[in-house]
Amino acid sequence: MTTKKAAPEPQKTSSRWGPDRRLEFIDFRLRWDGRLNRADLVAFFGISVPQASLDIAKYLEVAPGNLVYDRSARVYLATSKFKPVYDTSSPSRLLNELLAHAAGVIGDESCFIGWRPPVGFVPTPGRTLSAVTLAVLLRAVRESRAVELVYQSMSAEKPEPRLISPHAFAYDGYRWHVRAFCHKHQAFRDFVIARMSGVTLGEPSVSGPELDLDWSTEVTLELEPHPGLSPAQKRAVELDYGMTGGVVSFKCRKALLFYALRHLHLDRPESGTPEQQQVVLKKRSIGG
Repeated sequence: MTTKKAAPEPQKTSSRWGPDRRLEFIDFRLRWDGRLNRADLVAFFGISVPQASLDIAKYLEVAPGNLVYDRSARVYLATSKFKPVYDTSSPSRLLNELLAHAAGVIGDESCFIGWRPPVGFVPTPGRTLSAVTLAVLLRAVRESRAVELVYQSMSAEKPEPRLISPHAFAYDGYRWHVRAFCHKHQAFRDFVIARMSGVTLGEPSVSGPELDLDWSTEVTLELEPHPGLSPAQKRAVELDYGMTGGVVSFKCRKALLFYALRHLHLDRPESGTPEQQQVVLKKRSIGG
């Protein structure tokens, strides 16, 4: 009689997170929680207490002035001279994780945040995407293949067959698109994934992404407060956008410029009041 082998145990969290990742965790918790103990590392990464002690000792070597041990509370505390070592401890990382956790996108096992404040967010109607469609599109981009599909555009009364060669994905703040060469129009265009059906993988693509100049070209936008705002309102806008000297600049792919301008209400600047508009386009330049 043969003995059935036991199924292998699932890998512990520690096998998927290297030592550098644990140092990032220490840095993150110290910056935003102000404290850390070995139990935090043990619980999150599934490592031993001795390994947690070694990780903290390693972090002390990297940033000796960032933490001090409080013997009465038995916890490491961030010092008043704390300076983050890793970019992953940035404010944007914290806020993005708070939002993703509140929205149910990530769970506790993937979130570095310890204590969390109550978080609310403005809901938007969900956009259902077909998993089959997405899988085909991903494979098409990876293998440089064309895709046959039925597409419902805003300009057509009925869905119509299309042949496209996708090479990238794009998110406009509300919807996911694929950037693709449209064989019908012989031009690169954006296609909303949710409007696709009957997606099947086709032949190798005959139009490479290097030909999509609007995708590879960057546009630099310079914004300033709307001139119709009061001095106090202008200062508020400067703070909102992190402006220096009353100006802030950012880069955007030329192919996505329309969406960027629409988000900033700059696609129809004459339609809003200064309070609604808030910013105006001071300068737009290609490249750089």
